[in-house]
Amino acid sequence: MRVTVWNENVHERRDESVQRVYPEGIHEVVADGIRELAPDAVVSTATLDQPGQGLPDDVLQSTDVLVWWSHIANDQLDDEVADRVIARVERGMGLVLLHSALYSKVSLELLGTSCALDRWAPDNEQRVWTVKAGHPVTAGVPNPIVIPADELYAEPCDLPEPDELVFISSYSGGAVFRSGCCFRRGAGRIFYFSPGDQQYPVYRQAEVRRVIANAVGWAAPHILLTTASEERL
Repeated sequence: MRVTVWNENVHERRDESVQRVYPEGIHEVVADGIRELAPDAVVSTATLDQPGQGLPDDVLQSTDVLVWWSHIANDQLDDEVADRVIARVERGMGLVLLHSALYSKVSLELLGTSCALDRWAPDNEQRVWTVKAGHPVTAGVPNPIVIPADELYAEPCDLPEPDELVFISSYSGGAVFRSGCCFRRGAGRIFYFSPGDQQYPVYRQAEVRRVIANAVGWAAPHILLTTASEERL
């Protein structure tokens, strides 16, 4: 299984507060967690500032699952790059969307709604509750996961009805959110996991790393459609 962890890598280069939390970049921390928990995976990283915005054709064609984190640079992704990612997902590449990647061009096009939140707020304890026990993404995951501090996302949210709802989060600020959602688009599987604002070390937490590794395994394609044929993986 070939995994690419893509991150805009903007906060880490310009915000001292984020540099203290993720000096190596969110992408490297997420990638290390996948390497640790899915040792059979071949994991690489890519960032917005690289040639081809980190996702030239050869990278996409050699990726089985793409893990995506983005925030303030969502609009900087070229439409052509977004279109190629979307086409690849529809042909069977897995996609794991993290936190504010919900508002990336790729996510908004694939999900088909605005995903607008009722509200958001910083510095909330988050409890991630399993609501679909036995789903592969929940394997080895405690119920709940307690995240000491993260950004609150509040329902109602213009998020489409998921094919499977795996997690719901509750927050110390009084909100709830559908924080773990499975979608299928074409031949591709998408998992959205909402924890992980850049200001907090959420992706260093063992339980969160387990969810992401499980999600990568769930999203991995069994059959990936190419433009000319079907390639069995």
